[in-house]
Amino acid sequence: MRDLDAIFAPQSVAVVGASTMPGKVGHDIFVNILKGGYQGVLYPVNPGADSIASVRAYPTITDIPYPLDLAMIIVPPKAAVQSVKNAIAKGVKGIVIVSAGFKEIGGEGVAIERSIVEMCRESKVRLVGPNCLGVINPLNNVRLNASFSTRMPKAGNVSFISQSGALCTAVLDFAAHRDFGFSKFISIGNKADVDEVDLLRYFYSDPDTEVIMIYVEELQRGQEFVQLAKEITGGNRPKPILVIKSGRTSAGAQAAASHTGSLAGSEAVYDAIFAQSGIIRVQTIDELFDFAIAFAYKNENALGKMRRKVPTGNRVAIVTNAGGPGIVATDMTVVSGLELAKFGEDTVEALISHLPATANVHNPVDIIGDAAQDRYEKALNTVIKDEEVDGALVILTPQSMTNAIGTAEAIVRIAKRSHKPILCCFMGIIDVSAGVKYLQENGVPVYPFPEQAAKAFGAIYRYSKWLNRQELAPFSLKHDKAAAREIVETNLAAGKTYLGEVEGLDLLKAYGFKTLPTILTKTAEEAVREAEKMGYPVVMKIVSPQIIHKSDAGGVKINLGNAESVTRAFEEIMANALAYKADAAIDGVLVQKMAPKGLEVILGANRYPKFGHLVMFGSGGVMVEVFKDVTFRLAPFKRNSARLMVRGIKGHALLNGFRGTPKADIPVLEKLLVSLSDLVTDNPEIKELDINPLLVHPEGQGATVADCRFILDPLD
Repeated sequence: MRDLDAIFAPQSVAVVGASTMPGKVGHDIFVNILKGGYQGVLYPVNPGADSIASVRAYPTITDIPYPLDLAMIIVPPKAAVQSVKNAIAKGVKGIVIVSAGFKEIGGEGVAIERSIVEMCRESKVRLVGPNCLGVINPLNNVRLNASFSTRMPKAGNVSFISQSGALCTAVLDFAAHRDFGFSKFISIGNKADVDEVDLLRYFYSDPDTEVIMIYVEELQRGQEFVQLAKEITGGNRPKPILVIKSGRTSAGAQAAASHTGSLAGSEAVYDAIFAQSGIIRVQTIDELFDFAIAFAYKNENALGKMRRKVPTGNRVAIVTNAGGPGIVATDMTVVSGLELAKFGEDTVEALISHLPATANVHNPVDIIGDAAQDRYEKALNTVIKDEEVDGALVILTPQSMTNAIGTAEAIVRIAKRSHKPILCCFMGIIDVSAGVKYLQENGVPVYPFPEQAAKAFGAIYRYSKWLNRQELAPFSLKHDKAAAREIVETNLAAGKTYLGEVEGLDLLKAYGFKTLPTILTKTAEEAVREAEKMGYPVVMKIVSPQIIHKSDAGGVKINLGNAESVTRAFEEIMANALAYKADAAIDGVLVQKMAPKGLEVILGANRYPKFGHLVMFGSGGVMVEVFKDVTFRLAPFKRNSARLMVRGIKGHALLNGFRGTPKADIPVLEKLLVSLSDLVTDNPEIKELDINPLLVHPEGQGATVADCRFILDPLD
């Protein structure tokens, strides 16, 4: 028995706090289980009632003389403690606490919740909640509606996880309206014990779950979530995961010392998590269902096994009986990352032979408004066989001669023979309802509007790209980890948390970054002497823990070519720094060899509780503040993620050679991103860091660190 079977498929359930009064949660949950056709044995527990809904009640759970798998607890927090003790003593394997008033209200509720969790973990009893809607399993061999939603959903192959109970009721209503079925449905509330990671692991091994949908407010175990989700979405038995995340805006970005910290809000963390683990993020509840319908689409292969229908490419054929919707579908196809397929000569000739002279035989194929089912069948059958077509969108608008059910039957016949996905848009409600119902019953995705179908096709194409991605061989990197640890530990021991270029460059050198000759000087004479040693031209920069953004303080001078300019620059930098911040402690002025020319990029990292380090890459220099052309990944990551980061910014075109400019050394850039991931993973005390700019030279010539800064923070 798997550890959550007692939650999702219990043989027996006790409802502790079952009430005799309709409208009370304890009454409604009990009645929902009873009326939902639960296939196990149900017991109400209420010391003040002889029966609930004509079922004999027991004073306590320990008075029930039969074995119990699951206890539903619907009593106030203080009473819940004793109820949990009794349930554990009775030998239950799972507990769901629906009641509120625990951690979410703070104070005493936190302590009560903690004590309940400790009891459950000590006894190896899994706990869902508190403060949750409950759990639903509509499959015929269970039929458990242990929730306060009166609606038992249709059975299906999609499992849904939600942190929000209120959202669950809306989702269930929405699902019923769209004739959408579930395998499992659970609200996890406070996630005191069972959370998304536990449920993902369970659903991955669940033969009745083909697609997983999640509503996320906040993840507690970011790294575990990424690793498990990546295995689920792209492993040997892949299952798509669709996520809708609350708080889409960038609120949460910090007022931080680094560019990375100011750009990397909590949404950047979640976007990175989803990108790294093959999760499809959706924007609305509508999209969640639209995409889930497409992902649940399966077909029997030559071996008699059911396989998910995903396209091998993004070339789509559109078949429509109306020009307007075809144009809308074409526009949305392009927006969704797809392209219109270009038909081969044989396909065009076959379409000409089957369709009237007024039809458009090029993509999108307009078979004219008077098209009956035979015309749809011939057109769809022709285009889906074209080797240049990866899938099809079929659009039907009701005309006086339209036979929606006949067209649906024709589509299903073709869909069953083809390994390519076919998505449909039957526009209207009453006139096309029979056809829509037939398509749904036969598992063919159907939508009321063409943009929904196009977006859903785009989603399954993105997932197909994830499934078929190439895994690059890892870089062979050698780091001086001991040297880096010594720098970090020595500075922390001295109470120094801001590291400028002197220590920062040494840290980066330990992880393979190419740096420039750099010397800290105290006087203008010393600056001239060091500049002449390293050779002109040089750069000079103020060094002060209180002046982090040196350019803002007039603390940077570049391209200095002789002793006179170095002397003048030293004096101006010192004066500017004191004018900018009179009480700043100035360590001196850095003299650095002028870097060879290169494209400016930024690398950075920012540490987040529960997740670790978020690594940033983007267009660098002052442009990072203007355009915010950046991308993120959660460390640790390897070569594949580094490559996607480099390709994920708009500035990639400049790196790749633009209008005759030489191509930048992208392989070195990818290697340095992995090295940076290793650096922050090995040294978790790094709170923030910026390398800005990193100058990327032409292909084969590497990249040079021009400036860097680090913020350290000891771990709790």
